[in-house]
Amino acid sequence: MARVREVLNWLLVADTFFVLASFGWFVIALFGRSFALPLGFDLWLSLWQPLFLPAIGVLMAAALVNGALRYVQNRWLLRSIGSDLRSRD
Repeated sequence: MARVREVLNWLLVADTFFVLASFGWFVIALFGRSFALPLGFDLWLSLWQPLFLPAIGVLMAAALVNGALRYVQNRWLLRSIGSDLRSRD
């Protein structure tokens, strides 16, 4: 289980850097388009739907799932600590 979690964390880190790199490409291509330089803005737009949008979606879903799991884990930890304290009385 730890190996699966390690691989998933590595994939999410790679996805984060991919999203940041695609944003950098977007900014550079948009800057080039404003000066009529062909820096790949049309290619970036054609890749938006099939490549960049799912990458952003995976990143957002992972953030939401991670937050929910941490919330549940903290609630479970507080509940178990509370039951330990009651058993000592």
